Amino acid sequence: MLVVTKDNLITSLEDIRNLGWVENLRVGNAGSIGNTLEDLLGIKENNLAIANAGEWELKTKRRNSTSLTTLLHNEPSPRKAGIVSNLLLPYYGWRHQEAGQKYPDSELSFRQTIYCKRYSDRGFTVELDKKNEKIIIRFDATKVDPKHRDWLKTVEQRIGLGNLNPEPYWGFSDLAAHIRTKLTNCFFILVDVKKEKGKEYLQYNDIKMLSNFSMDKFINALEKNLIYIDFDARTGHNHGTKFRIRETNLPLLYEDVTPL
Repeated sequence: MLVVTKDNLITSLEDIRNLGWVENLRVGNAGSIGNTLEDLLGIKENNLAIANAGEWELKTKRRNSTSLTTLLHNEPSPRKAGIVSNLLLPYYGWRHQEAGQKYPDSELSFRQTIYCKRYSDRGFTVELDKKNEKIIIRFDATKVDPKHRDWLKTVEQRIGLGNLNPEPYWGFSDLAAHIRTKLTNCFFILVDVKKEKGKEYLQYNDIKMLSNFSMDKFINALEKNLIYIDFDARTGHNHGTKFRIRETNLPLLYEDVTPL
């Protein structure tokens, strides 16, 4: 493992920025811009320790990309109830699009992205209970889009059309503790991309140092629909529940944003 100081890393990132355009030799890899940066820094993937600076992450993003980045994987409480596998999937799931082909005919899916102040077409939403410091998943059968009426009938047969019981939730403090283990501080780099003669070139010219993750800012972003909760489960496998954000909004979650 390569150990560097924060100041040395800042100097190295500034040197890389001053290189201008560099060829992307990792084309074809989904994380190629991050991998190329690691190559330029002389480090192996996930093999960097920054001394005397707490925990830091390197995050890169193509400047014009609208992709989402995963802040964390975290299953809702009550944990022992196995909410996704034991409630949402068997009672509110729908037939998987590849059931009877890639998967057994009985394969169900519970895959959707939801957020605050708006119901999904299957009647789910995110609610902030600031008094009790909880993020809660709600279901309202009256909000289900008519195109899903056949599915709704199966929900009624399976469990009824009342509230979720138990209601899935995340406590603010538990979630903050989990996020801080990964995202307390990070270097966030917007990467310009161009193609010439069939080759792709990268320029790491917009570097920000993000420090002191703020749970208050996280909750504010969630309330403004800037953070999404993403369920991705099927009968055979739960891919995990994720909190996601558009990468350009990542700096909004920090107390201190310092351009280099």
